[in-house]
Amino acid sequence: MVGSCTAYSLLASNDVEEIALIDINHNLARAQAMDLQHAVPFLGYTNVHDGSYSDIKDSSIVVITCGAAQKPGETRIDLVKKNSAIIKDILTKVYHQNPNVMIIMVTNPVDILTHIACTLYPKNKNRIIGTGTILDSARFRFLLGEYLHINPQSIHAYIVGEHGDSEVALWSTATVGNTPIEKVKKLSPAIKKEIFENAKNAAYAIIEGKQATYYAIAAGVAMLVDVITHDKKTVLPISRYINGEYGIKNTCLSMPAVIGKEGIISTIPLTLSSQEKSALKKSAKKLQSVIKSTL
Repeated sequence: MVGSCTAYSLLASNDVEEIALIDINHNLARAQAMDLQHAVPFLGYTNVHDGSYSDIKDSSIVVITCGAAQKPGETRIDLVKKNSAIIKDILTKVYHQNPNVMIIMVTNPVDILTHIACTLYPKNKNRIIGTGTILDSARFRFLLGEYLHINPQSIHAYIVGEHGDSEVALWSTATVGNTPIEKVKKLSPAIKKEIFENAKNAAYAIIEGKQATYYAIAAGVAMLVDVITHDKKTVLPISRYINGEYGIKNTCLSMPAVIGKEGIISTIPLTLSSQEKSALKKSAKKLQSVIKSTL
């Protein structure tokens, strides 16, 4: 569902030349492609079709969304054993076709799988981007906008760390326009906790209701593709390889970075509170313990 919704979002943006859908279930890929093709007359021309790994030879971006889905009551970390083997196999096939292609990793647990990709292909690590907390941050901004009655596009606030239960809300750097959020409206600890918990746990509520989340993450991936394709040099909280920043080593987790046509162009240093630094390190340690048991 994430893959097909991403394809639809890209189709609706009329921003890419060609989309090839690759799936182990060839009939599914063919049916999804046909359905998408019939939307082309309404949306502008994009060559969308079911494909194979050979299509990657001249692709600029590969979006990896396949794998076992998160079930009700299951954490993203619980998926690691199921999906790490799948992703290793896919990466081998992808890089065999195109050793310089840009990878957008969406499959969960996205931080662990992004780390696996960066470990196996270290020379490509700046061209391996995990979607990380772009969705968590979007949920955070949406909820803040609801509470403040302000368009969330005017709110700049990040959730960082693991895309999962140990993620960290950066209240100290949150702004409305260029104004610290606390100067716009004083938020009580209880309100802050409620907003953050609702953002962090949104996926569980959605999965309980409809088995999967796909619309918002598909929109986020389409935005990432647009940023890369048009070299927009946009700051986004994506999952990336970190080795030394904030006292964290050899881990992939989300922190802001400048994204453009070359992938991760540069990083953005943040001034974190001592509490936020501590929480970020705890998040990294959680991921590191899973990495050690996986690799």
